[in-house]
Amino acid sequence: DVFSCVSLRFFIFIQCLQAGALVDSSSLSSATQQLSITYMAGEEAILPCSWKSRLGEVALPTCHIQWVTPMDTVFEQWGEKKWQAPEFEGRVRVPEEKLGSGNCSLIISDVQIGDAGRYDSFMVVEGARSKTTRVFIQGVSLFVNDHKSYQSHRPGEDMVLQLHTRHSVRVVFQGRNSSEWSDVWMRGDNNSQRLEKHLLLEQLTVKRLKPSDEGIYKVLDEEGLSVSTVQLTVEGEVAPNFCHKGVAAKRSSSALHTMLVLLLSFRALNFL
Repeated sequence: DVFSCVSLRFFIFIQCLQAGALVDSSSLSSATQQLSITYMAGEEAILPCSWKSRLGEVALPTCHIQWVTPMDTVFEQWGEKKWQAPEFEGRVRVPEEKLGSGNCSLIISDVQIGDAGRYDSFMVVEGARSKTTRVFIQGVSLFVNDHKSYQSHRPGEDMVLQLHTRHSVRVVFQGRNSSEWSDVWMRGDNNSQRLEKHLLLEQLTVKRLKPSDEGIYKVLDEEGLSVSTVQLTVEGEVAPNFCHKGVAAKRSSSALHTMLVLLLSFRALNFL
């Protein structure tokens, strides 16, 4: 009995060592295939992948590619059949014209701050007796940065605020001497005398700046994450092309009055 117990323990020990070796080799394989790439919010991100680096020149009758995160499947394509996760709907694809030659890169259009994370690609390969095997191809760590900029304008000038992506839904403002944030714009708002959303481009124009407009502007996405931060200063003399209607009217009236006086004086001289 003692011998049997020792033999059983030894067998279990060997099995644990083998399992550990398999896990380590899998982790090592993943580590050697790990890439890190960085994009700015709103850009088109390309997560590199080449299935021939793992499968060689084997001929695949139909390519079956999967891209997954630790939480969910992001994209899957098997021949003409495609599937996309709801949060990536219409934003992810692989280059179909290059897939057969090995390029299985994942292309994410209009990449978002929330898209950042680990992505793994797999090829599903059919073996003997219709048995399928999922082969790990590439691991990619995606980083997505927000935009940061500084603008300086004179009173009366316009400021163009880039929204960067159609997923930007809100702009908030913090005045120079304030600790509070206030809403400036929400997607769907109508244009006003001082705020105008471009009809086609993702940009917002703040018109006729005033010193009180100085401060920090943040562009937020649907999840409340910061897409862009702009620090604005408004200083200097009033812009030359900025003129209040009242001032313009007074200047026009004054010029007209001067011309009338000159004309009457000229006619009076002719009568002398």
